[in-house]
Amino acid sequence: MKKSICIYFQVHQPTRLRQYRFFNIGKDSHYYDDFANRTILHRIASSCYLPMNSLILDLITKTKGAFKVAFSITGSALEQFDRYAPEVIDSFRKLAKTASVEFLGETYYHSLASLANQGEFKHQVEQHSKAIQGYFGVKPQVFRNTELIYSDSIGKTVHEMGFKAMLTEGAKHVLGWKSPDYIYYDPLQPKLKLLLRNYSLSDDIAFRFSDKGWVDYPLTGEKYLSWLKAADGNIVNLFMDYETFGEHQNASTGIFDFMRYLCEILLNDGSFEFVTPSQAARKYKPVGALEVEDTISWVDEERDMSAWLGNELQQEAFNKLYGQVEKLALVNDATLWNDFGHLQESDYFYYMCTKFFSDGDVHKYFSPYETPYEAFINYMNVLSDFIVRIDDAMATGMPGVAPAPAKARKTETKPQKPSKAPKVPKAPKAPKTPNAPKAPKPAKAKPEKAAPKVEEIKAEDVIVKAEKPVKAAVEKPAKPAKEEKKVRVKEPKPKAMKKEPVEKKSKSK
Repeated sequence: MKKSICIYFQVHQPTRLRQYRFFNIGKDSHYYDDFANRTILHRIASSCYLPMNSLILDLITKTKGAFKVAFSITGSALEQFDRYAPEVIDSFRKLAKTASVEFLGETYYHSLASLANQGEFKHQVEQHSKAIQGYFGVKPQVFRNTELIYSDSIGKTVHEMGFKAMLTEGAKHVLGWKSPDYIYYDPLQPKLKLLLRNYSLSDDIAFRFSDKGWVDYPLTGEKYLSWLKAADGNIVNLFMDYETFGEHQNASTGIFDFMRYLCEILLNDGSFEFVTPSQAARKYKPVGALEVEDTISWVDEERDMSAWLGNELQQEAFNKLYGQVEKLALVNDATLWNDFGHLQESDYFYYMCTKFFSDGDVHKYFSPYETPYEAFINYMNVLSDFIVRIDDAMATGMPGVAPAPAKARKTETKPQKPSKAPKVPKAPKAPKTPNAPKAPKPAKAKPEKAAPKVEEIKAEDVIVKAEKPVKAAVEKPAKPAKEEKKVRVKEPKPKAMKKEPVEKKSKSK
C-alpha cells in the first residue's frame, strides 16, 4: 500500500497595530496601521500567495488532481484580502474548484480563545466556518486550532462542534517512543481522529531550506524523497506556514522549484500518494489514544504555551483582555465586538515573548517592535482605550444594554419629584420645602419647640395666625437665621479649601 503525504498550509496575516501612545487613550480609538497592513499584504501577495497558488493550480492540472493540499485561512487574512488584494481571493477560489484542495476550520481571529473562554472559542469557530462557506462554498470538516494548539479537553470541544478530525503537533515529549506518522484519537472523545505534524521533515523545508550552515544543505528532491521513505508510519504530515514560500524563503533560494520537482518525483516513484486531511481520516484507523493533558502547540522548542503566555507581560495583557467578556456581553455593540476579536490575535502576545537563543531570534524576526516591552506598552495603551469605551457604553446605556444602572437610577428619582409637587400648594408647607434639602436644620431642638405650641392652640390659633401673618413670617425666618450662623461657624470647610490649593502648588513645583 502506498504511503500517504498530507500537506497543509497555514495562511494568516495579523491586523497590525499603529503606534498608540498614552495620550491617545480616550481621544482616538483607531488602533490599526492601515498603511503597514496594505503595504505588507501587497508584498506577500506578489511574492507568495499569487505565485504559489499558480504553482499549485498548475501541479493539480498536470497531475489530473493527484496532487492535493489543504489550507487554513484566518478571518483576519480574508478581511485584508478583501480590502487590499481581492485577486488573492480569486486565486484561492480557482483552487477550491479543483476538488483537490481542502479548507480547514479554525478560530476566525487566529486567537487563543480556546485557552480563555469556551463560549468565545465556539463563536469564532462558527464565524470562521461561515466565512469559508461564503468565500469558497465548502464547509470545513477538519479543524486546525491556532498554532496547532491542542489538549484532550480542547479536542473534546472540537468534536462537539461537529468536526471528525483535528490537526496538532507531533511533540516529542508527548509521543515518547510513538511515531507521528500514524493517526491517533482523543482519549476523551475516541471519535475524534488526530493527524500529527512531522515537525522534523516540515521544518527542513520551512526553516532549514536556505540555511547554508545546515549539515544537509542544499536540500534536493532526491534527498528529501529518501527521508520520506525512511518514515516508519503510513502517513507523513507536512504542516507549515504558507508564507514559507517566497516570503520566509525567498524565491531566489529555489523554494518554488523544489516544490514543483518534489511533487513530480513523489508521484513518479510510485510509493506515495497525496491526500487531504479528510481523506486521511477516512482512510486510516487510529492506532491508539494520544493523551495530552497539558496544552501543546507547534511553536518554539518547548512546544507549549510559553510563546504567548510565558511571562508576566503576556499574562497581564491576556487576563485583562478576556476580563472584558462579561461587560461586552451586556453592551453587545458590534463595533466593540469586532475590535475585541482583532485584539485577541495571538500575534500580539507572541511579540511580547522574552525568550533568548534560537527561539528568541525567531520571535524578533516576526515582531515589528524593537523589544518585547515596547510591544507590551503599545498593546496595553490600545487595550486601555478599548476598556474606556466599554465602560462608557455601560454608563450611557448603549443599545443592547438591558437595564443599565445609570438609567435605572434616573427613572427612580424622577417619580419622586412629582410626588412632592402636590404638597407644595399648601400654604404653610410651601416655605418648608426649600428648607428640607438643607439637611438637619428643621430637625434641631429649636424648631421642635414651635411644634407643641401649634398643638395647644389648635383651631383658635389658626385664626390668630391668619390675622397676623406678618408677625409669624418675621418670627420664623429669624430663628433659622441664627441657626445658619451657628452652622457656618461649625463648618471650617472654606478655610480647608484655601489650604488645599497651596499644598497642590508646592507638590507641582
